[in-house]
Amino acid sequence: MSAAGRVQFVLFGSSIVQMSYNVGGWGAILADLYDRKADILLRGYSGWNSRMALQVLDQVFPKDAIVQPSLVVVYFGGNDSMQPHPSGLGSHVPLPEYIENMKKIGMHLKNLSEKTRVIFLTSPPVNESMILETYGYLNLKFNFDLSFSSKTIISFLFSPPLKTRNKYDNQARTNESCRIYAEALENLCHQLEFKVINLWNAFQQREDWATACFTDGFHLSSEGSRIVVKEILKVLKEAEWEPSLYWMSIPTEFSKDSPYYAVAPDGKTTMNVSEFLSIWQKEWANI
Repeated sequence: MSAAGRVQFVLFGSSIVQMSYNVGGWGAILADLYDRKADILLRGYSGWNSRMALQVLDQVFPKDAIVQPSLVVVYFGGNDSMQPHPSGLGSHVPLPEYIENMKKIGMHLKNLSEKTRVIFLTSPPVNESMILETYGYLNLKFNFDLSFSSKTIISFLFSPPLKTRNKYDNQARTNESCRIYAEALENLCHQLEFKVINLWNAFQQREDWATACFTDGFHLSSEGSRIVVKEILKVLKEAEWEPSLYWMSIPTEFSKDSPYYAVAPDGKTTMNVSEFLSIWQKEWANI
């Protein structure tokens, strides 16, 4: 609960969290649904894995903070599941370590307060061909030797771009590795009684998931974000938490009638719009 009385939600994760406030992003949709009800705080860090999350856990979620979040939504795993690089550098985290890291994150958050709830998001699937098309090749059009003759250079500049495998290819994201990490996290959460949403399964309930749900093969489009929102709202609605954190159950802040609202058609009263649902909010009311 925040100092002003609003509940506080924190979205904690890698780029899928950092980008969630983009237009149509799942964080932005949640912030809209919870306006005048909850403060949705973004703690997203592109490129991060669970190792990096552990390093800042006490800073992002200090145990002695005056205000503790009512809900933390956690997403790490997409970067952890990337293939290891021969140098030892890169995002990959071995599966046993990843699970141990997520366990530590979960227990830290659970112990922040008696009322702090946690929802884990697993890795969604990825569209490998879209990733390859977006990131898998480098355009070598301008990589020419200046000692070439002008005729050679002109011919080169106007020829189709050359393509070559780039430095990221041996750190590929694969749908299979995402599945393995997603299932392992889901199993951990069931063991520890944390709420978990298996996005790998949820996305693939839609036939056109591979083309509709991503902007580049793994970052979420607005359609992918809608799936995340739907699944989060289902968990919040069904959870037997006191108090409820479902958006339709949380009281609206400063909802009393006022003579300063717009005058009603009867000319004698005013119209209290504090509980008014916009058209785009109404579609989420029956989740």
